[in-house]
Amino acid sequence: MKWVTRAHVHVDRTACPWLIKRFIDPKAEFLFLPLDEIPVAVKHKAIPYDCPEVELGHHGEECSFDAIVKKYKVTDPAVLELAKIVRAADTDSYDLAPEAAGLEAIMSGIAYGSKNDQDAVKKAKAVYDAFYIHCKLKALRIKHSKELELMDKAKKRQFLRTKLKGK
Repeated sequence: MKWVTRAHVHVDRTACPWLIKRFIDPKAEFLFLPLDEIPVAVKHKAIPYDCPEVELGHHGEECSFDAIVKKYKVTDPAVLELAKIVRAADTDSYDLAPEAAGLEAIMSGIAYGSKNDQDAVKKAKAVYDAFYIHCKLKALRIKHSKELELMDKAKKRQFLRTKLKGK
């Protein structure tokens, strides 16, 4: 399936491809076009996101990442936590998530340091993979806080690695 959005990616437009490929459409292809060219791509069955007046765009305080999570019923708790970080970074609402300023800074560096939008999305994948694991770790640390208090650093690390693998 083809997906289309505005050119010159940043936080939301790098997060959405990661979300789509990882949880919705592993074979997804992405087009990054000037705003006036997006209707042509849509006529050719590309799904628009993060554009004005589209279903998978900003609505109220939520960003396109949130809209995709809702439409495609992504319920993974780590994705829902990541959605808060993406929303906070994309909307400059840094009080929503302490990680948001860091994500915004990293995505600015990737966006400006990449040769094009495809390159930026490719580079951003590792960042969103890392934030996804970070979100899983946050939940594990809360769930197992009493056990973790009794462990030294090395045992905590091994315990959390094992839990991340689902054991």
